[in-house]
Amino acid sequence: MLKQRPFLIETLTALGLIAAPFVLPYLGFSPTTINRILIWALVGIGFDILFGYTGLLSFGQSAFFGTGGMFAAYLLTQTGFTNTVAALFLGAIVSGVIGYLVGLIALRRTGIYFAMITVAIAEVFFFVEFNPLSAFTGGENGLPGVPTPNLHLGFTTLEFDTNLSMYAFIAFWYFVGLVAALRIVRSPVGLLLRAIRDNPLRAQALGHNIHSYKLTAFVIAAVYAGFAGGLLGMMQGFMPPDAFMFATSGEIVMQTAIGGAGTLFGPLLGAATWLYLSDFFQTTLHLGATWKLILGIVFVLLICFLRRGLAGAIIDLYRLVTKKKQSEEGPATAPQSSVVVKLPTPKPATGTVHVRHQPAGGGPILQARGLTRRYGGVIANSDIDFTVDYGEMRGIIGPNGAGKSTFFKMLTCEVPPSSGKIAFEGRDITGMNVIDVCQLGLTKSYQINQLFERLTVRQNLEIAALGKVRGKFRLDLFRSLARVPGLDEQVSHTLALVNLTHRTDTSVSELAYGEKRRLEIGLALATSPSLLLLDEPLAGMSPQERVETVALLKSIAQGRTMIIIDHDMDALFELAEKVTVLQEGRVLVEGTPDQIKNNAKVQEAYLGGVHGEVA
Repeated sequence: MLKQRPFLIETLTALGLIAAPFVLPYLGFSPTTINRILIWALVGIGFDILFGYTGLLSFGQSAFFGTGGMFAAYLLTQTGFTNTVAALFLGAIVSGVIGYLVGLIALRRTGIYFAMITVAIAEVFFFVEFNPLSAFTGGENGLPGVPTPNLHLGFTTLEFDTNLSMYAFIAFWYFVGLVAALRIVRSPVGLLLRAIRDNPLRAQALGHNIHSYKLTAFVIAAVYAGFAGGLLGMMQGFMPPDAFMFATSGEIVMQTAIGGAGTLFGPLLGAATWLYLSDFFQTTLHLGATWKLILGIVFVLLICFLRRGLAGAIIDLYRLVTKKKQSEEGPATAPQSSVVVKLPTPKPATGTVHVRHQPAGGGPILQARGLTRRYGGVIANSDIDFTVDYGEMRGIIGPNGAGKSTFFKMLTCEVPPSSGKIAFEGRDITGMNVIDVCQLGLTKSYQINQLFERLTVRQNLEIAALGKVRGKFRLDLFRSLARVPGLDEQVSHTLALVNLTHRTDTSVSELAYGEKRRLEIGLALATSPSLLLLDEPLAGMSPQERVETVALLKSIAQGRTMIIIDHDMDALFELAEKVTVLQEGRVLVEGTPDQIKNNAKVQEAYLGGVHGEVA
């Protein structure tokens, strides 16, 4: 729908904002409440990008809300600065700068530790506002005398000093903020933020600098909060000190949760619900201090019964009605997820794609010398020498606990070796991080699927391909994914390689296990690696799926260098030109599949002492 009518959401939002001041008063909303809803919703848009799209729960938004508002108010009340629009932007910029500095500290930790750091930051800013900087912020009194917004046009000046004109001013900036946010979440950066939310380690292994993208989301949220803080001061005529209070951050979180995180419209619905009920309980029912208790109970009930919030419930209802309508009309084809489909042998796809150069003369692409990994007193790998040539298909086998997975992790720089050296394409990569190694062309698929479950097959492959076509970090916040050069070709090529073209827009959570395994391989392929490492690609598959995946691996091996770990030795011997056997963290023997089958050491160490040819 968005591809056919890309401006539908923006158009409907504009129409809703135009109608709101004429309709909402009949529903019990006062003009001041309507304006406050938009201000809180604007803060919530930034917070939703941070929390709903990136998965970072911050309780420190009050620090940026108050900072932007206080800075704008100080300019307009203490310095003789008269340009209110410029003051708003300057306040937002200051909040963004502070957000950048705070993010450098807070984002050094994840999960609950990140959230606790933001709580501490909010308390620090609250203390600073009331004590060391009280001469500038007004302390407990705030900053009174903030002028109403005005806009100098040269030939005239627009004054927004009535309820309706003030609403028009705030609604305009809310609409601008929403449109900007929609562009951001539809951009490559927006897709990568969702990848970080779903599986940050996988996003990093695909060559993306997730720390820089997290910091970007943190700064965006700070800018939105700072701008909204300036609007609050202008609407009320003074900048209140409670903008810095921790309760303000709590309300932002609760409003977003009520409305629905990850929707951008959730904060608007949440703010409308929260502020309407607050006014209703206090002014209509005259509950006094009890209103907070009642509102808290309402919040708990909404979260329990609408786990995706009000916006999520509306989306679910729309999908339910649409699905019911489609079922009544009759499906065009049988659901593909309900049957087992015999896939044809894959054929190389055509099209313009990014393919890394493979030297015609061969030679080593990867060399490891004396590779050792210790975990305390335990030695996972010891003094491994390992060389793979360009275009080679190498297999690695060994019993459980032989150190195969740890060895792979060292090769892709997920864990550093305790000693030894790794050279890739003649370059020493020992000590490099997994992001830079992937950018160089060395990546792997995982033994346990590491996919972005809440996204579609296409979006998963786009995340992987973006690392190749854009590099590890780029701030193309307002670029459409369709305008990224080479992205669509790379994704289409990979879809064809892994036989998932018919599942392009299917959510990963709806895929069968075999399809997920192929997509796992596809994520690695979409980065156009010079060297592809596959960690047990056949694990957990049915016999039919194994046959299909072996055919897939043979197809994608054309013109590629690959290293495969797997316990299915029949399949591995069929695929590999040369096999390395690991035992107790060391290289036991290397050779062709026939040599390995008949090697007495392998039979003794790996096959439990059974002599004779291995079937």
